[in-house]
Amino acid sequence: GSLLIGTVGRPDLVDPRLTEHLARAQHASAHRLAATLDDEVSVLPTHGFGSFCSSAQTEGDATTIGEERTGNDALTLDVDTFVQRILAGLEDVPAYYTHMGPANAAGPAPVDLTPPEPADAAQIAERLAAGEWVVDLRGRVAFADGHVAGSFNFEGTGKPATYLAWLIPWGKPVTLLGDTPEQIADAQRELARVGIDRPAAAATGDPATWIRAGEQLASFLRARFADLAGSQRRGEDVVILDVRRVSERANGFIRGSVHIPLHELHGRVGEVPAGTVWVHCAGGMRAAIAASLLDATGRRVVAVDDSFEAAAGTGLSVTRP
Repeated sequence: GSLLIGTVGRPDLVDPRLTEHLARAQHASAHRLAATLDDEVSVLPTHGFGSFCSSAQTEGDATTIGEERTGNDALTLDVDTFVQRILAGLEDVPAYYTHMGPANAAGPAPVDLTPPEPADAAQIAERLAAGEWVVDLRGRVAFADGHVAGSFNFEGTGKPATYLAWLIPWGKPVTLLGDTPEQIADAQRELARVGIDRPAAAATGDPATWIRAGEQLASFLRARFADLAGSQRRGEDVVILDVRRVSERANGFIRGSVHIPLHELHGRVGEVPAGTVWVHCAGGMRAAIAASLLDATGRRVVAVDDSFEAAAGTGLSVTRP
């Protein structure tokens, strides 16, 4: 996991006191590999795009030693410049890493991947009332159209464990809702890999069966940046919430937007100004998670399901810090 595409693994996940030492060790490790291996040797890193174990955002899933010699900071920069750059680019460490270290050190425990206990509508309501998390794994379009009020949307196709494990209070029971038993099983396996070993319960099928008689499914709007621009031009009461990471926002943001990174939103919902909240990220997945968190608190939300690259072309004022 050390040599990745264009970069190396993060040196700050073990202990902050070891960060600089490990960054220097990463540089030495990369040079040792480059000196030992031929240019045509394939590099198939254990972590790729979107992984929080990577010290920089990269794309692709394969490269070669020869390509890395000319494109990887660890192999093109001297050690001091490399360490300075890598330390300057580090962002927040996902909260669940605090728990993964001791768990890994203690050694593996048996993992129970048998289907969770089935939950009916009454049990789902009881779990929500008790403050437990109910997580809907369906796609963000389906979730926005109709979902159990108070549930959160972590798409099963979007690696749900990554952000769910970061946002959920550690040890909080979680009930999974999904289209199929297979979707539940896939998420259950992912969650076990980050220390959430056993869902409290699960339900699949028609969302209408997840609510009690007389209740209605909740919903919220989805839109594009062009719709947001139109709402602004009409003078509507609009709050624009940007849930991207700090490094993403540094490359451009919508003037007047409020910035709360997704992993901080659950604890900072009270900071979101009054009004209809148009929440966006870089492509739509994180905005859907954020919209579900806000919707669960009773806020009126619109999830912007669009690429941020489209924002400037709609007339929205995109600026830089």
